[in-house]
Amino acid sequence: MNQPPLPGHIPFARLPRAHGAPLGRGRLRVEPEDFQVEERLAFDPDDDGEHLLLWVRKREANTEWAARRLAACAGVAVSAVGYAGLKDRHAVTWQWFSLPRPRAGEPDWSVLAADGIEVLEVHAHRRKLRRGALIGNRFRLLVRDLAPAPEALAERIAVIGARGVPNYFGEQRFGRDGGNLVQAHALFSGAPVPRVSRHVRGLWLSAARSQLFNEVLAGRVADACWDRPLAGDRMQLDGCNSHFAVEAVDETLLTRCARLDVHPTGPLWGEGAPPSRDAVLAREQAVAAAFPGWPEGLAAAGLAQERRALRLPVFDLVAEQVDGGVRLAFELPAGAYATAVLRELLDDWNDAA
Repeated sequence: MNQPPLPGHIPFARLPRAHGAPLGRGRLRVEPEDFQVEERLAFDPDDDGEHLLLWVRKREANTEWAARRLAACAGVAVSAVGYAGLKDRHAVTWQWFSLPRPRAGEPDWSVLAADGIEVLEVHAHRRKLRRGALIGNRFRLLVRDLAPAPEALAERIAVIGARGVPNYFGEQRFGRDGGNLVQAHALFSGAPVPRVSRHVRGLWLSAARSQLFNEVLAGRVADACWDRPLAGDRMQLDGCNSHFAVEAVDETLLTRCARLDVHPTGPLWGEGAPPSRDAVLAREQAVAAAFPGWPEGLAAAGLAQERRALRLPVFDLVAEQVDGGVRLAFELPAGAYATAVLRELLDDWNDAA
């Protein structure tokens, strides 16, 4: 079916960078072991209760498929399986799952090895694991064929560690060839769209919301104000969703921002007006006006008006040049994308996945 053309938008690959020209090109995920992700849960297991909390290592198995295999092995409904976040298939990942304690006793988890799933730990727990119950994720990556000058790599790593990176939503948010954006725009335009599940429609809405955020952030990166407060901003406390208004920018606020204690925020569109003010609000409204029907469509879908930090702090960032490429290790808060870090190091990369 014919779809209305998308408004002019900035594809992920063309979003402005904050820290200068990339250091080269490379290849990602040639092997699953090249991309390793380990969850950090926001709490300790209860070691008591009617649920099981499983620490699982997966190779070439995405979260939803692993949840189905765990449910089948335990003899429970897949809807009863909980997890805190979604992980890609083309990787080696360590992730927590929960499920009700099986009445027939603990299953033989070893049968899942043929599916690339290994249950490493089992704990009793009192409740189902909920989405978002993470502190963050630890990444260990191998970027093949990247060979920057050692001094340039060390300098870039130091800058990223000190200042963070623009907190862009990653390309995977938008679907293959931006398909989620195409469907969201059709939905907002009143054009025919396929019949899909609520989950898939939610992916479309999330993609549109994320694109609007990326557009706002891109403007502030281009104007070199993505990591510093402006009058009218809403500043987010690092590590939580609380934010406060900036009436005037003073030395105390600038110092806190330089220490990564607080971050400027951008809009996640939904019902109501953004709480930003003055020139900051004008920037956000200008982006919204360039995407007719999108803010209204997101509000009509019942999404709340929220904020997201424009800056992403990158913790414990280490780079090591090895034969054939560069190894990277770092930790990001929940909801952040490793590609936001990679794009400050790499030009257009070849993702074998």
